[in-house]
Amino acid sequence: MADGGRVIAGRARGIRLESAPEGTRPLTNRVKEALFAALEAGGALDGPFLDLFAGSGAAGIEALSRGAPSATFVEREGKACAVIGANLRRARLEGGQVVRADVIAFLATPPAVDRHPYRACLADPPYRAALMDRVLESLGDPARGWLAADAVVVARHFWRDQPPPAVGTLQLERQRRFGETMLSFYTGR
Repeated sequence: MADGGRVIAGRARGIRLESAPEGTRPLTNRVKEALFAALEAGGALDGPFLDLFAGSGAAGIEALSRGAPSATFVEREGKACAVIGANLRRARLEGGQVVRADVIAFLATPPAVDRHPYRACLADPPYRAALMDRVLESLGDPARGWLAADAVVVARHFWRDQPPPAVGTLQLERQRRFGETMLSFYTGR
């Protein structure tokens, strides 16, 4: 098993995760700590979590471990979906749903009627793929109903790529840089 880092806090603290197949950027422990400290401080883990471009599922698993009632993992690659499933079993966490789909296509379909809107989302598309704006447009469109009014969306991107300051109902609140990685925090307005 290739090392995919570990769960930092919560019920599954210390569990080692399998890494996603080649071509994905793992979420480092330092970035994960900063990301989830901010989400917890704002109460964003009190509701469902959406992990877009999920890779190994490390973000959604961390959210579940820290008390999120559910997490949806959206990933296009079948091998990565299998890794997410294995990591959920390894961490012994319930409430995870793995969806094998293209993220743009997933967000283009209306959410299930019985699903609660997401309180937190991590969007982590491949760098240089020019997908972030499309993802933010879909999430920030209130007619689509993906997000709760007080949701937090975190865009993980290359530090030189600047996401828009506002998209639909989403407003860029702050950014945090970690080497080549930037986390951009959006909240509803």
